[in-house]
Amino acid sequence: MTLESPRSEPLQPLLDDAVTVLRAPTQMWSGDTGDLGGTAIDGVFHGDVRHVRSLELSCADSPIEWISVAPDGPSRVVFGGLLRGIDDRSPDPKVRLLRERVVSAGSVVETLRLHSALPDAVTTTLSVRLGLDFASLHDVKSGVSEPVPHDVDVTDAAVTVTATAGDQRLTIRAPGGRVERDGDDVVASWRVSVPARGVAQVAFELDLRDTTLVVRAAGTARPWAEVPAEVPPASGSDPRIARWIDVALGDLDALRLALPDHPGDEFFAAGVPWFLTLFGRDSIWAARLALPLDTRMAASTLRVLARLQGDRHDDDTAQEPGKILHELRATALEMPGEGIALPPLYYGSVDSTPLWVCLLADAWRAGMPDAEVRALLPNLMAALRWIIEHGDSDGDGFLDYIDRTGRGLANQGWKDSGDSIQWRDGTLAEGPIALCEVQGYAYEAALAGAEILESFDAGADLSPQALRTWAADLRARFAKSFWITTPEGRYPAVALDRDKKPVDTLTSNIGHLLGTGILDADDERAIADLLLGSSMSSGYGIRTMSTDAAGYWPLSYHGGSVWTHDTAICAHGMRRAGLTDAARRVVDGLLDAAEGFAYRLPELHSGDPRSATSRPTPYPAACRPQAWSAAAAVTALTILGD
Repeated sequence: MTLESPRSEPLQPLLDDAVTVLRAPTQMWSGDTGDLGGTAIDGVFHGDVRHVRSLELSCADSPIEWISVAPDGPSRVVFGGLLRGIDDRSPDPKVRLLRERVVSAGSVVETLRLHSALPDAVTTTLSVRLGLDFASLHDVKSGVSEPVPHDVDVTDAAVTVTATAGDQRLTIRAPGGRVERDGDDVVASWRVSVPARGVAQVAFELDLRDTTLVVRAAGTARPWAEVPAEVPPASGSDPRIARWIDVALGDLDALRLALPDHPGDEFFAAGVPWFLTLFGRDSIWAARLALPLDTRMAASTLRVLARLQGDRHDDDTAQEPGKILHELRATALEMPGEGIALPPLYYGSVDSTPLWVCLLADAWRAGMPDAEVRALLPNLMAALRWIIEHGDSDGDGFLDYIDRTGRGLANQGWKDSGDSIQWRDGTLAEGPIALCEVQGYAYEAALAGAEILESFDAGADLSPQALRTWAADLRARFAKSFWITTPEGRYPAVALDRDKKPVDTLTSNIGHLLGTGILDADDERAIADLLLGSSMSSGYGIRTMSTDAAGYWPLSYHGGSVWTHDTAICAHGMRRAGLTDAARRVVDGLLDAAEGFAYRLPELHSGDPRSATSRPTPYPAACRPQAWSAAAAVTALTILGD
């Protein structure tokens, strides 16, 4: 018997064991020693470019034996090591090295502290070797990154490295030490003397600049100082919620970004490492789930997206009048091997537009100032017109999507991987595809839009009554076309395919219908029961696909995994539908998952059942932190406070 040769094609980096420190738009990934270069994701990134690919700390007179790593919020971590080569021979270690790393927007500062309990002074040399890069983040993700040519300028005070194109610049400083070029690397070194039973410290700084950035750091303190009084304290509830909230609010703070031309309007970047930019759906859902904290992030997110709202038909960008974008990048996004090439400004999202309307309505009801709502009324009317006039590509009365270029996203709902919409037998559905949850969003948006227009006496060009009639017709069509019965029960199909046939897989998508109003109360209870059943609930959250489906796999991106935000949306809908006990059961599972991930819940994790594993299994390529996963903590707190 012979074994096949191992795969040689590039692979996406795994992320689950990495240590990340961030302050948008800057992030740093390393191993648990603090050194960079051991895995494909390691590096210092600013925007969509990796400036430093490797970083190694060494001591001239001793190996460094790393024994600890202690994160302190999203932007600071301390690594601890021993220097036994310069220690005495007693059992207790007496010479320690603490490596404190702090990341801010466009900056990394690393402080090295030598602590000694020895009775005599100790002198040694510390060195940091940096490998330079300027590789595209997209290439890093695809596993094909190569260093970009660059120029190196050495002065007495610093080394400045500039990408040949001139768009990116890295400056390295080592106060009190030497910084010099060594072949393709830059080395900083210090001669350090530690007094008897004393401490000595040195530091180096990285300053990162990129003139191509289309986003910028948040320029204000986070709009919430702490969990406000309006959020119920969940008195007597699971104490783990406080720990989850603490981590989540820190991550949401670190993920705040703005656009350069309107720095006062902030939004939540989708997540790291790949999505540190504006995403329509992700930024909306994060703001919506976190709305009990403060209306200001919701209001500013709405304004940011409104300024980029579509105003014409363009197949290359999937833009249409009134449509809310999918994502914004500095350059085109190419996915090697997948045939996907997205333009920098891309509108391939079927749900961002109705979700924008829903967020506006939620924020208005939560106290967003009337003047700010009034300023967005033209955008609201344009979004509503897209829903009722442009969102239906084939005239069947349902919002749908299809990629007209062959280079865009094949699936344009939140489950946007190529194999996410499939039949129970595993066959992929063909488009145009009308997703069930999008019809719920559209129904809710039409009624909410009518309420806003009526309240502001602004429906001259779009009648509130016409919107309500359209919504009622959609509800009736949905009831007639989407409901199916399979061996698992009666539920809405995940989608209608190009032939208007209901795609019969049981998925978490149906949970997004809860609380939208498109379902009757009895049907909402039945859906909640299905989502809490053994085929859908892993015990750590709600699976994206039923275990009874042929395509189910617990480590499938959208075909059996558990997504934190998806589970939270289901719980959010249960709460809105009055199914409080069901919502709390869902939150219980999320708390168990949060504990298993040290309260920083990733983008997704495995759908393995709790009965088979004492802690949730990571999806090894999941992003973390992720904005809508962090915002799920606010939803959980609100549900526990009911």
